[in-house]
Amino acid sequence: MNSEFLGRAMPWLVTAGTLALWEGLCRLFRVPEFILPAPLRILAATIEYWDAIWFHASHTLVMTLIGFALAVVFGLLLGIAVGSSRLAYQGLYPLLIGFNSVPKVAIVPVLVIWFGVGAIPAILIAFLMSFFPIAVNVATGLATVEPELEDVLRSLGAKPRDLILKVGLPRSMPFFFASLKIAITLAFVGAVISESIASSRGIGTLMVQASADFRVALVFAGLMVTAVMGIVMYAFFAVIEQHTTQWANRKMEMEV
Repeated sequence: MNSEFLGRAMPWLVTAGTLALWEGLCRLFRVPEFILPAPLRILAATIEYWDAIWFHASHTLVMTLIGFALAVVFGLLLGIAVGSSRLAYQGLYPLLIGFNSVPKVAIVPVLVIWFGVGAIPAILIAFLMSFFPIAVNVATGLATVEPELEDVLRSLGAKPRDLILKVGLPRSMPFFFASLKIAITLAFVGAVISESIASSRGIGTLMVQASADFRVALVFAGLMVTAVMGIVMYAFFAVIEQHTTQWANRKMEMEV
């Protein structure tokens, strides 16, 4: 019981310790606010500008979730296609790696030319940032099904579709949920990157405007709010994972 309680408390203890150390060092060395604001000053800025922060954060959250939802659908379908066919795996996997290697920030100007400034570039960058880990993990789960198991099922009359639906996809679920936890954080990164370049609303826009006015505490407040949204979404998918793939949960999985 004590070990379980300590495991649940550790994230809070480490976070509180880090913030306390940050606050103490800023006070001890009298670090100027425009270089590195202390956590209490960031909290004060969050409260002071909460209306503006919520206005921009809600937009970022919606854009991120839309892009992420598209990534889940597209990534799952592409992962099934790549993982269930050796030819598709050999043909598409290099293209996926090459595409993922392209810096997404370099794609934003092109999307602005195509779709203009606004929500669409943010959604598409969130999508492009997050679909790759989903597709790769689903493909890996399908490709690593034991050949012996497939041979047994074929001998029992199973069709290729049955192998995918009844064996491959259940086998891929731990990989799939692991990719969701990674992808949602990347989706936030993509949305904020796009908003900081080509948008009039969003956390990225807020931070650019605040940095131009040297309101560094507000910049950090935007970063903290984004981090909190990412943690909440990560925890949400971790809870779903624990309830759907309990047989595959590892002992070191984060408690939520």
